[in-house]
Amino acid sequence: MDLPFDGAISDFFENDAPKDVRKAIETAGKKDIHDPDYPYDKEMDKKEYQAEIDALQIELVRLQSHVKETGDRVAIVFEGRDAAGKGGTIKRFRENLNPRGARVVALSKPTEVEAGQWYFQRYVEQLPTAGEIVCFDRSWYNRGVVEKVFDFCTDEQRDKWFDQVVPFEQMLVDEGIKLFKVWLNVGRAAQLQRFLDRENNPLKQWKLSWIDVEGLKRWDAYTDAIDETLNKTHSDHAPWIVVRSDDKKRARLNAIRSILTQLEYKRKDPKNIGDIDPKIAGGHEIWNG
Repeated sequence: MDLPFDGAISDFFENDAPKDVRKAIETAGKKDIHDPDYPYDKEMDKKEYQAEIDALQIELVRLQSHVKETGDRVAIVFEGRDAAGKGGTIKRFRENLNPRGARVVALSKPTEVEAGQWYFQRYVEQLPTAGEIVCFDRSWYNRGVVEKVFDFCTDEQRDKWFDQVVPFEQMLVDEGIKLFKVWLNVGRAAQLQRFLDRENNPLKQWKLSWIDVEGLKRWDAYTDAIDETLNKTHSDHAPWIVVRSDDKKRARLNAIRSILTQLEYKRKDPKNIGDIDPKIAGGHEIWNG
């Protein structure tokens, strides 16, 4: 089987990955968590997860019905390291919602026209209208992290972005948009394992990009950029919800719970929502690099 990027991910694993990362992958069982600092040793039981996610799906449908009826506007930003589980979490968030009122925004590289506009302009055009929920699969936070790591922007451009992003989000909240920011964080061994799985699965190879391959070598640069971005952009009006996603099941449940608990809607059932696991999801203080 031909591997994407000439097997660059396997090559990184075999020749360049830190020894502790390689050992964690080589010795892990099928359900084992790779990161020794993660609060659980094993992935969540599938049956337990299914029961909890089914209950949350009911609450999400109730939420959408309320949003449509009241004309509320909900914007949810999903960010995180590559392979942290953004797409899977978004999928579980909206899989039972009416797509006419719940859409995903995943913008590609800016066009020449967009590159000449105000940085936030193309995102403003995608904000929710009345009665709509919008999930951003990556967002204006590209400038804080990816563009910094790969030198796609100058330091001056990034500094200007830092000056504007908190006031920008304040304007969204003042306008009445219910804004949530979710940062999914994954350990280095788990990330590499997920890349290896994608590399060897013809149905998932499309998920890999040059950025993923090169990003493996820039873990520390990503860590520095993420740390700075979270600290500078965590605010009272738009706080970060940080979710540890080495276990995708726990991450999905707690990401959804973290949003539902902050919203009021008709027929809201706290029993269906359950309790947020503070070991998995919290404020930016849970960020551990």
